[in-house]
Amino acid sequence: MIDRDENPIFLNDFLDYSLTILNKSPNSVKEYNYDIAHFLKFIMYRFRIVKVPEEEIKSIKIDNMDLDIIKKITIEDIHAFLAYLKNTYKSKSATLARKTSTIRIFFNYLCNKSKKIPVNPAQDLETPKLDRRLPKYLTLEQSKKLLEVSSNPQTSNHGNHDNSVRNYAIITLFLNCGMRLSELVGINIKDINFEDKKLNVVGKGNKERAIYLNSACIKAINSYLAVRPHNGVKDKSRDALFLSEQKQRISNRTVQYIVKEELRFAGIDPNKYSVHKLRHTAATLMYKYGQVDIRALQELLGHESISTTEIYTHVDNEQIRSAVEKNPLADL
Repeated sequence: MIDRDENPIFLNDFLDYSLTILNKSPNSVKEYNYDIAHFLKFIMYRFRIVKVPEEEIKSIKIDNMDLDIIKKITIEDIHAFLAYLKNTYKSKSATLARKTSTIRIFFNYLCNKSKKIPVNPAQDLETPKLDRRLPKYLTLEQSKKLLEVSSNPQTSNHGNHDNSVRNYAIITLFLNCGMRLSELVGINIKDINFEDKKLNVVGKGNKERAIYLNSACIKAINSYLAVRPHNGVKDKSRDALFLSEQKQRISNRTVQYIVKEELRFAGIDPNKYSVHKLRHTAATLMYKYGQVDIRALQELLGHESISTTEIYTHVDNEQIRSAVEKNPLADL
């Protein structure tokens, strides 16, 4: 929850712009607020407007911060903030890149959209170079084991109720569709088109996309709907596909717990893998065994940039070896 009273007016104006004009999700706007508020507090410390020890920067109040201070900010000050994050919080390159993007959007609003400042100090701000790490994913054998375990009431029954059918449906959708955690939690029954075997989900940036469901997904969903509670469901959750034991829309945290438990029961290290790793698994298995076109995979995963999807083209050296072996000149 954003406490707007703790923000200067121009920051709240930026948040309103992000929510309405940029159509950012409430979660994204919340992240914007956190990142920019932290940056502004650092500026107050760096400019010695408020004198506190470095470890108390987050306690600095910025509600009365003046735009005249913002006008003095240079790109060197932004670089100093990023260095502070890396040195103090050991922020990884991906985190620094996200915060850099937020700062760039913030100053673009102040300078070019609202005309509140004459010069944009972030105009030439570069994105920190990202560490290109290959995604972690389950093997086909591990994926099959996870599905087997989650379908078993003996191992997939968390709490005082038999949730095995629900948990199996959740694992099935993750491994077959590669959807995000927020997308799965947000599924409404009306979003599912059983005739066309597809599902509409809302992804990052409130962008809606269609996910096609295979027979395993349809079967798992129908099995769950047959046992899904109907009486006593909270009003706001009546249309939610997945319900918690409290008969309300299942939460992100509950799904994360379910996945961790299923991984543990399957003999897979729950500290090494997570919900997001199941998304990586789905993408990798589709690319490795389904011979999916990279553009189709991009559409399915809801990636804005093809470069994000391309990480899955580097995870399988066997395909590269196979391609070389199949060269028609190989036997000459």
